[in-house]
Amino acid sequence: MQHKVILIGDINLMGVSDPTIPFAKIKETLHSADVVFANLECCFYEPAEERSVDEEGFYAPLATVDALNIAGIHGIGNANNVNFGTPAIRSSLQALDRAGMPHCGAGINREAAAQPIIIERNGVRYGFMQRTSVFHSQGHAATDDYAGVATLKAHTAYRPPIENLRTITRPGMPPEVITWTEPDALDQFRADIAALRKRADVVVSSNHWGLNREVLQYQREIAHAAIDAGADIVMGHGPHVPNAMEVYKDKPVFYGLGSFSFETGHWGKLHPDWIGLMVDLSVTDGQLDQAAFSFVRHNDRNETYLCSMQDEETELELLRTASADHGVDLTVDGDRAIVWSKS
Repeated sequence: MQHKVILIGDINLMGVSDPTIPFAKIKETLHSADVVFANLECCFYEPAEERSVDEEGFYAPLATVDALNIAGIHGIGNANNVNFGTPAIRSSLQALDRAGMPHCGAGINREAAAQPIIIERNGVRYGFMQRTSVFHSQGHAATDDYAGVATLKAHTAYRPPIENLRTITRPGMPPEVITWTEPDALDQFRADIAALRKRADVVVSSNHWGLNREVLQYQREIAHAAIDAGADIVMGHGPHVPNAMEVYKDKPVFYGLGSFSFETGHWGKLHPDWIGLMVDLSVTDGQLDQAAFSFVRHNDRNETYLCSMQDEETELELLRTASADHGVDLTVDGDRAIVWSKS
């Protein structure tokens, strides 16, 4: 039994009035997959009061939840930096439930937010768990009493590069940025992945994190912890550009999938020229055996479409160079690039 699984990056439907438009050009591809999972970077919420574009939270009209089913998406993750605000998250969870869309990464309390989802196809159970390391310090993480997102906290420190200098009296030298994951949070994350491993045949760890195109230390720490605990693949998202890939213990890691449908962003500004990755997984008899990707962009109608590899030589070379630093050699196969095949 062979299945096709598609993983996609950030979907933000803020400003969309017609739910049939964003995925009109790519829905046939998505509908061809047995399982499609995405990061949902907006809440389905219509606040009664006027809001400034400077306020946090990406809020899409309630009716646009239909776009997910129209696209052929089977499950989404809510744990990210713009699913923000208890009323908005409650509204969005209710809209997703009404639409019959399985979701993880946010909930009415901490326990609910931490729960994974399992999607079964022909007896094969696909488990998805999402956490965010990018979140607001107040009123964002789910608590015992309030709705919010499931978090995986990381820290930042700045270390002077003393060992690289003959003297420390050199004002203005930039520090080295050090990042790491909160140890207790990482332990709980490992336990959560291990618990999901017992319930699912294929486990996907979905993580919101990152900064621009760089892969930071805490991201590798989390990715490796996920695989050590039983994940078959790690899909990262957060920066709206593709990031490097890695293969760790013969398991693929995608550090950043970029955007998949993202026209309007912070402060109401348009994102006119984003690029993202659509990850294509092959699963045979419940075992992951290949991971590849294609590039996606959107046109001036806000329709996501597949790109030819030939037209994306610059982006491909950036990814090839970045991934080589993590021991991955990308192999182009038509309009796909193969990242990993089972050995």
